Parts: sequence; C-alpha cells; structure tokens
Amino acid sequence: MKRKDARKVKDIDGLHNILIDLKPRRCDSDVYINQKINMTNLVKYIEDKKKNNSDLRITYFHAIAMAFAKLFYNKELLNRFICDRTTYERNDVIIAFVAKIAFDDNSEEVMINIKVDKDDNIYDLSRKISQKVDRIRNSKETKKENTNNIVDIVGKLPKIIRVPLMGIFKFLDKKGMLPESFIKDNLYYSSIILSNLGNLKIGSIYHNLTNFGTSSFLATIGLIHKETIVDSKGKEKIVDICDFGINCDERIADGYYFAKSIKLFEYIIENPELLEDKACEKVEIK
Repeated sequence: MKRKDARKVKDIDGLHNILIDLKPRRCDSDVYINQKINMTNLVKYIEDKKKNNSDLRITYFHAIAMAFAKLFYNKELLNRFICDRTTYERNDVIIAFVAKIAFDDNSEEVMINIKVDKDDNIYDLSRKISQKVDRIRNSKETKKENTNNIVDIVGKLPKIIRVPLMGIFKFLDKKGMLPESFIKDNLYYSSIILSNLGNLKIGSIYHNLTNFGTSSFLATIGLIHKETIVDSKGKEKIVDICDFGINCDERIADGYYFAKSIKLFEYIIENPELLEDKACEKVEIK
C-alpha cells in the first residue's frame, strides 16, 4: 500500500519479516529501556543561554527534543514503522507531545506535532515549539483548526455510533488512508512521542505504544536531580542526572542498533553544543 507520509522499505531480511508475522501488533512488540544520563553539561548550557540572552526561551524539553531529532536523522532505521505487516520509512522527522491549554488541573490537553527539518537546529526547534504552544494557549479558535477537534467530536458520540466509527478509522489507519485533517496533529503519527514528567516533579515511567497510528517510539523524561556517581578514576562526584523511560518497537531494528542509538543520544546530551548544528549533521562519538 502506497502512503503519503512514508515509503515502503523493500530490503527487509527474512528474519525481520518473520518477526513481523510472529508479532503483527505493535503493542506486543515494544521493548522497555531505562537510561540514566548525566545532564550536568546540558544544565550549564541552558543556564548560560538564559544568562547571556534573555530573549532565548530554550528549555530542557526543547534541548531533549532536539537531541532526539538529531538521533533520528543519524540513525535512520529509528524513523521506521510497521503497518499492516509492512515496513515503512517515514518521510519526515516529527516530534510529538501533549500541551495543556492552561496550567490548571481541569484544563484541556492538546496534541502537538512538530516537524523537524534537516537544517533545523536548537534555536529553530525552540522557536517552532514556543510559537505553536503560544498560539494554542492564546487563541480559542486554534483547537477548532486541527486534529484535536475531530478527536473531541468523535469521543463525545454515543457508544453505539462511536465504536463502529472507530472501527472504520482503525481500518483506514491500517491502510494508510486516513485524511490529512485527522493525522496532522495526531501524536500517534510521529517519529517519537515525548512526555516531560520532570515538569510534574516525578521520575520517568514506561508507557505502552499503541496499535493505532505509526509511532514506533515513546519516551518519558524524568525530573533532573542531583545524584552521586563514581567517575572513571574511582572518585565520587555529584552530578545532575535524568532518567529516561523509552519504549520502542523491536521489529524496526535489532538490539545492537538500539544500544548504539542510546549511546549516541547520551553523547549528544552530554555535548549540548552539538544541538546548534543542523539536525541532519552527522555525529561521531569521540
């Protein structure tokens, strides 16, 4: 089936095709990864940016989102997904997350998808995220223009109508035939879904993937906190640590590829100046 958002991958080895047949559902194929990363350099980087340029609104979330974007450009297999027992490679790198319209327990939540172009850097991505979130929070009409409105309407239908309608949506999703209006800001159609639990002052968790949509990755970001570690020389020191809970679809790559990808992500976070390069810039671990 030809899709608008991705191209079919033809050079899949027999083992991975069999794995897809054995585990045709994404929810049966997710792998849980926990990674603690030293954020000391990134903390200093963000603080320096705020101190030297008060107009910059770069946050930890922006930086982490950019690190993931660079990872997906450097490790292209990560930007694949399985749909209808077929492997596809996504056309774009898309970072997805949920934002509250207001900082209130009862406030509505809105899905946001941000396309990261190959020439984007941390400043570009920070601007894209800030502008889109601000537009949603400052305009009552914004929610009526995107996928969130469709989801809200369908979700309020009586069950006798909603259930068969969702069955149709799931079939169209499987065949890659859902209209653009339904997937434009649907976080389940993204390279990775991010959830910043650090904002809630809690640690990372593992959150399952879904069989709907195309997202092969979901990552939660825990609270940045102080922790004592032992360095390579055997000396104890206190550093800033963040826990990441990452779920991924094991069918898109092998374990070695995932392990190398996590190490590359860690390297980017620990060398935050790399975030100022283009997203597509190749990163070599030194």
